[in-house]
Amino acid sequence: MKMLFLSDVHLGSLSESENRILEEEIIQIIQYCTSNEYRIHILGDLFDYWMEFPDYIPPLGKRLLSHFTKLHQINSSGLYVTGNHDYWTHDQFSKCGFDVEHEYRLLKIENLSLFLTHGDGISDPKYNLPRPLLHRILRNHKFVRLFQTLFTGSTGNHIMKSFSELTRDNRNLNTERLTKWAQNTIDKYSFDYIITGHDHVPRKETFSTGSYINTGAFYLHKSAALYNNGKVDLVRWDNKQMIFKPYSNKTDKSVLQ
Repeated sequence: MKMLFLSDVHLGSLSESENRILEEEIIQIIQYCTSNEYRIHILGDLFDYWMEFPDYIPPLGKRLLSHFTKLHQINSSGLYVTGNHDYWTHDQFSKCGFDVEHEYRLLKIENLSLFLTHGDGISDPKYNLPRPLLHRILRNHKFVRLFQTLFTGSTGNHIMKSFSELTRDNRNLNTERLTKWAQNTIDKYSFDYIITGHDHVPRKETFSTGSYINTGAFYLHKSAALYNNGKVDLVRWDNKQMIFKPYSNKTDKSVLQ
């Protein structure tokens, strides 16, 4: 069994030409995973802004989601854990074959236990990762109903795009919050791996009882995590050779800057 974990693609966050290139890269990865029998799990923020209405699907994802549909018709369905930029879902992700999760998911793979979540927070106090107040408001069903009553799908997504641009900041990222939380959670519950995204910094931290992997922001680092042969590794997509290689921040200009 082989799996790819991918998060923070943030398709729609760049210029029109850059978004086209980013979309093509993800489509190439889907084709790679189809050929090599990898199951793809998305850990949030595939899109930079995404709000489905009952009668409106954001056009941003039409082409990309059609490729996921084809993947799921050939390979096993993947998991989609929504992030803080794409949790306003209706049924589009599930229609293209994803198993949609809004909080976290525990996976057992070949005697390994994996804890998967986006990283912005978990409502279950058992895991001690509270969401910021703003995220709790935006995820509230009453807020979503009011928002979708006041605005059309097109206007609503335009507002979300503007809001995303204001709140996304890659300059001062706090990695300590998730790393410390992962260490405490692994110590308490004995997970072999915790895998998240959210803070955009790719890294693997190995503790005495398990490991924490942050897949990083794909749109910045081309980073992801791969499960194969009983372990999970941090990798980087090489678009020229169209393969995954071991990740090293020595070759990651966006980390060094």
